[in-house]
Amino acid sequence: MAENVIIKVDGQDVSVPVGTEIKDIAKDYQKDYKDQIILAVYNHKLRELNNPVTEDGMIDFVTVATKNGKRAYRRSVVLLMQHALKELYPEESMDILVKYSLGPGYFCKIDGMEDIPESFLQKLDDKMRELIDKDLSINKLTMKTDAAVKSFASRGLEDKSRLLKYRTSSNINIYNLDGYEDYYYGYMAPSTGMLGVFKLHKFGDGFVLQLADKDSTQVADFDPAVKLFNVLKTSDEWSQSMDIPTVGALNDAICAGKTRDIILSQEAFMERRIGALAEKIASDPNKKFVMIAGPSSSGKTTFSHRLSAQLNALGVNPHPVPLDDYYLNRDQVPLDEFGQKDFETIDGLDIAQFNEDMMKLLKGERVLLPTFNFKTGMREYRDHWMQLGDNDILVIEGIHGLNERMSHSLPKENKFKIYISALTQLSIDEHNPLPTSDGRLIRRIVRDSRTRATSARETIAMWDSVRRGEEKYIFPFQEEADEMFNSALIYEMAALKTYAQPQLFAIPKDCPEYIEAKRLLKMLDYFLNVPTDDICNNSLIREFIGGSCFNV
Repeated sequence: MAENVIIKVDGQDVSVPVGTEIKDIAKDYQKDYKDQIILAVYNHKLRELNNPVTEDGMIDFVTVATKNGKRAYRRSVVLLMQHALKELYPEESMDILVKYSLGPGYFCKIDGMEDIPESFLQKLDDKMRELIDKDLSINKLTMKTDAAVKSFASRGLEDKSRLLKYRTSSNINIYNLDGYEDYYYGYMAPSTGMLGVFKLHKFGDGFVLQLADKDSTQVADFDPAVKLFNVLKTSDEWSQSMDIPTVGALNDAICAGKTRDIILSQEAFMERRIGALAEKIASDPNKKFVMIAGPSSSGKTTFSHRLSAQLNALGVNPHPVPLDDYYLNRDQVPLDEFGQKDFETIDGLDIAQFNEDMMKLLKGERVLLPTFNFKTGMREYRDHWMQLGDNDILVIEGIHGLNERMSHSLPKENKFKIYISALTQLSIDEHNPLPTSDGRLIRRIVRDSRTRATSARETIAMWDSVRRGEEKYIFPFQEEADEMFNSALIYEMAALKTYAQPQLFAIPKDCPEYIEAKRLLKMLDYFLNVPTDDICNNSLIREFIGGSCFNV
């Protein structure tokens, strides 16, 4: 083996001894980056900074401002927090449960503690910062899977232990921080010294581990989405009542032959919530416009159909009005900051025409509504006349439905706004929530392949743009909704796995999208497959896997 290897970094060839850790190379380049380097891509593979270089190749540094950098930072701070708790209370069986994402942070609870004193959080914060000052190494270790299962079970981490029972590999990687060992599902920072951007806030019956804002060097302002939190809490309580709070618990239930019961119970729970929404809308005769909005792959179309069916059953006549029909002609669509047509912006819609049409309908006038032809990129009028009667109501679905600009002329008392999103209620285990956006991405990969002949590589490539649009045009308005609806199904990742895996495996290793595909494949690997035969044809998941009774 050669004594030195040649590594191309930022367009320059660098000669370093074989076995040099990537972090030692990163030290020479940190000055050229605004944000902290936390990972690297070495020969097309994401790597931790503690990894050595073993062959000639290329390194691209990953900072905490990137999506993979942020994920590594989050995981590392959680490990730091868990270790700090054990340092403070070494004799206690106390544990921090990381429940779900809440904005730029995590909502957490202390197992067995109903009310967390501010003094407790301050002690925890102080200990975390003490460990940061020591700049302790975070080391990856290889452990036999069976030994890890026994170790975590002996520490009372039953969810982690039961999940690892379904790992087929004989070895797993765990992380060690100053003697504290834990299992995480992705790459980590090299040491605690770079983990100082966080704050602990008491919230509800737990606390929020608040992390960086978009700047990545400052902790985000603490302005929790209360309505969103309440929906997440309700979903979590339901999954707890089903005794399926984690992926391992779901796998146990599948192995016990309970798949059909899980599907039927979940669908019944969802139908009950849709029915309750319909009753609330129908009880107020002033409500004439139901505005439905949510991020990509939330199941808005199926939800609007099922809501309409429930409204019909209550004697209300719903009529669908897609906001997409009010797109400006393609040659009129404004450009984004990159000079590309911005199909996500609200300014790509004919707001004035929409408001004029809706006001005429509200006054009882007969109106010719448009239809957008996506093949020609033109708005058309095809004898789509509408007039509202006493029992008629419009169900309006589109990403800008909650933005008051979209319906500024319509009186508030005539509108009912619904925010829908797939807010995954499962956790991977006690310390690792399942990211909601990952569930939506898997949904979209499956649907795009089936309905649009779009590969997983293409879907992943456009996902960052989709997410930027959501951050800009959807999430800021979610708290303005009259009601929030969680469209996530507790069993859906196990059902989607069969469809998504072949698509993800098809992405070549030398593609930029491969790193994301590999991460998603690893996540899906924790789920046992669920056959889809027992999923009813009006299920929301049918919008993605096919077989829906609705035109979706």
